[in-house]
Amino acid sequence: MKTTKILTLFFSLFIAMEFSVIDAFAQFYPEKIFAPDFYTYKGDEYRSASGKPGPKYWQNQADYRIQASFDTLNYNLEGIVEIRYQNNSPDKLDQLWLQLDQNNTLASTRGNRIQAPIAAVDARKGYLISSVKIERNGEWVDASYLIEDTRMQIRLAAHPLKSGEQLKLSIKYAYTLQEQGGGGRSGYLDTKNGKIFEFSYWYPRLCVYDDYYGWNTLPFMGSGEMYLDYGNIDFSITAPAGALVVATGDLINKEEVLTEKTLARLAKAQESDATVMIRSASELKEGLTKNKRGTVTWHFNMKNTRDVAWALSSAFIWDAARINLPDGKTALAQSVYPIESTTDSIAWPRSTEMIKASVEHYSKKWFAFPYPVATSVAGPVGGMEFPGMAFNGYQAKPYIMYLLASHEIGHTWFPMIVGSNERRYPFMDEGFNTFLNILAQEEFNDGEFAPKRDGEYAPGGGHPADEIVKVIAESGEANTLMTPPDAMDRKYVHPLAYFKSAFGLVLLRDVILGPERFDYAFRQYIHNWAYKHPQPADFFRSIENGAGEDLSWFWRAWYYHNWQLDQAIKGVSYVNGEPKNGVIITVENKQQMAMPILARIKESNGTVHNFTVPVEIWQRGADATFNVSTQSKIISVELDPEHKIPDIDRSNNSWK
Repeated sequence: MKTTKILTLFFSLFIAMEFSVIDAFAQFYPEKIFAPDFYTYKGDEYRSASGKPGPKYWQNQADYRIQASFDTLNYNLEGIVEIRYQNNSPDKLDQLWLQLDQNNTLASTRGNRIQAPIAAVDARKGYLISSVKIERNGEWVDASYLIEDTRMQIRLAAHPLKSGEQLKLSIKYAYTLQEQGGGGRSGYLDTKNGKIFEFSYWYPRLCVYDDYYGWNTLPFMGSGEMYLDYGNIDFSITAPAGALVVATGDLINKEEVLTEKTLARLAKAQESDATVMIRSASELKEGLTKNKRGTVTWHFNMKNTRDVAWALSSAFIWDAARINLPDGKTALAQSVYPIESTTDSIAWPRSTEMIKASVEHYSKKWFAFPYPVATSVAGPVGGMEFPGMAFNGYQAKPYIMYLLASHEIGHTWFPMIVGSNERRYPFMDEGFNTFLNILAQEEFNDGEFAPKRDGEYAPGGGHPADEIVKVIAESGEANTLMTPPDAMDRKYVHPLAYFKSAFGLVLLRDVILGPERFDYAFRQYIHNWAYKHPQPADFFRSIENGAGEDLSWFWRAWYYHNWQLDQAIKGVSYVNGEPKNGVIITVENKQQMAMPILARIKESNGTVHNFTVPVEIWQRGADATFNVSTQSKIISVELDPEHKIPDIDRSNNSWK
């Protein structure tokens, strides 16, 4: 998740960040970075040593049926959610845990008490739970439950859920939509033609029970996002007639809800590579629902998904186009936005073009988009992702519009398809997705907005390798990629989870493995863990096995630590004093990070040598000495001339 405010704050932080003084006494210890036995567990029947799910891998399933109504006058949402929960674990469950993330708005919750231990109570905030029932023997009975902070515990001690069994829950709930709620991920906005309402984290959801932690019950404190099981979600939204509801998944009663004119335009868009206007600005006063008065119920369904979200407004302009997917399949790209999003240089009329291009790129290169529609919604939320849907800032101009379109819909791959634990490891979704965006941005409209340089990646606009050294130095050892986001200073979450994580994959692809080996391994990781729950070690093992490389040194230095890198030319001499005999070069590693040596040598006869010395040379110590065949005098030697690796001191990278 990112908002325009976060991008601005991060950019300001980055520019103001002073480069830490290099420790004059820093040294390189090979035994630290190349230490053996990186993995703390061997592969088992649940998670293979190869990084794949094991033959007995399991995960539980949560299917939802939700009926909700929203009152646009008092902002009150009322709903009943019925959950069918399947225990596929080998364990007997004597309790269930659910997430109540709307409670994050309560002053009494843990995340808010960190800031203000004593605050006034507001009865309009958080969930109002009026009924919790369990189905037993065909009858609904009251459940024993406890609400604590942003979580609900349902106690099953008298009737535990055995392995292979399922149960049904029914929860009746309500809450008042806040102007900014759900940690800034939902809310409402006034526009000329009516309010825009955006709903996320809007129903009680099961926590994940897995083979790593058992119940994953970390509270929602704002920075750490979602970790959810997969299932099928059927949901109905009752709202005032005339307003448009867009949601994740398939609108299965569109023939009942939409006018014939609207249906015809939708059908045209599903066959068009060019954007088709479904509802223009001049038609906002016209109704697009068949019912002109009272309410309309919109019925959606989404299969094999972690979550669903939706938005509502009478102010939405609506356009759409066809998405072309591998194997001849198609989906629909659509955007909804107010008339305010079409003025000056605001780029929302290009949103569908950008969503379509992004989904097509990710589908072709990594994994086919699995859902029927990809939707971008303009509104109060600056940038938030859901499966096949994004809430994006309504005033975005062209570059930011592409950034939002590409990034937020890119989250469909991470973490919506590859279901990592965002609440513990945001680098596995934010950083991986930012990496996808880098490559997509190179391709979009022949590089119209390339290279990617923004609040997510190299915000200063220079070499990412040079800018990341400041992030590493500032973050220190207390804030690493493996630190849960709620456990670190919030100002470091963005530069680490987005920038450092993404640049780590760039280093693997462009410097350490090469594109062919990395892309194959990364693609296999996505396919093997689609709709499953990988842990960081599963990713590390996947890349190692797919690329055929021991990368434990890189995982240790880049993910578990913020070690710095400083390669320095220490000596240059000719073999036996003669240029024709070749040159001996010694490079010193002055910090604890290690990387391959990237070098360029220029001879007086015009010959230029560009070469790479493998990282294994640093296993022998802090000095690396190697020979290069030459025929004439050396004009210059330069380390990392293209600024690909994060060297903290480039003043010692050249010899002339």
